[in-house]
Amino acid sequence: MSHLIAPSLLACDFGNVQAECEMLNSSDCDWYHIDVMDGVFVPNISFGIPVIKAMNKHTLKPLDVHLMIVDPDRYIKTFKDCGANILTVHYEACNHLHRTLQAIKDEGMKAGVALNPHTPVEVLESILHDVDLVCLMSVNPGFGGQSFIENTYKKVETLKSMITSRGCETKIEIDGGVTSENARALIDAGADVLVAGSFVFKSSNPIETIAALKAC
Repeated sequence: MSHLIAPSLLACDFGNVQAECEMLNSSDCDWYHIDVMDGVFVPNISFGIPVIKAMNKHTLKPLDVHLMIVDPDRYIKTFKDCGANILTVHYEACNHLHRTLQAIKDEGMKAGVALNPHTPVEVLESILHDVDLVCLMSVNPGFGGQSFIENTYKKVETLKSMITSRGCETKIEIDGGVTSENARALIDAGADVLVAGSFVFKSSNPIETIAALKAC
């Protein structure tokens, strides 16, 4: 299966969100990546529930919602009601990860787990069969436009080996610093989904940029 492209709306023009969503509708992207930050788990605050509801009115593709918040269990149903198709929580923010993943699936969503750059992929060994998506942070979470962390390639390769050896269908998503310069290498290492924010929305032609990432 071809890799997926999920532009991060954190980098879009917030004054023209409807137009940005409609642009993505007409592009080759596969998902909309939406980063939810609370200013506690990460040192930044992004958009919340009312904004995601407003976005969802103008989107035609799955919403890939990435929660960078403490105590995500409180909001699982809320994000389902907002229109989330995939809901990703951070390993580092969950005291009872298996229960959280089951609660996400009980609401009819795909369940994802995000790992910060310092967290080894091996922490997911005992739970990989319950994970639909692993989001590997390739920058420190909180702000867009950061430089890609090179150790990510090794983490992708290790995680892909774990997935393959267990016969899982878990997708590997890369979030942070993705460009046309490293996209092919990430795919070759085993990545299935590429999140790109600034590289897409700050380009002179986002639709062409998305097409180029899709063609990598």
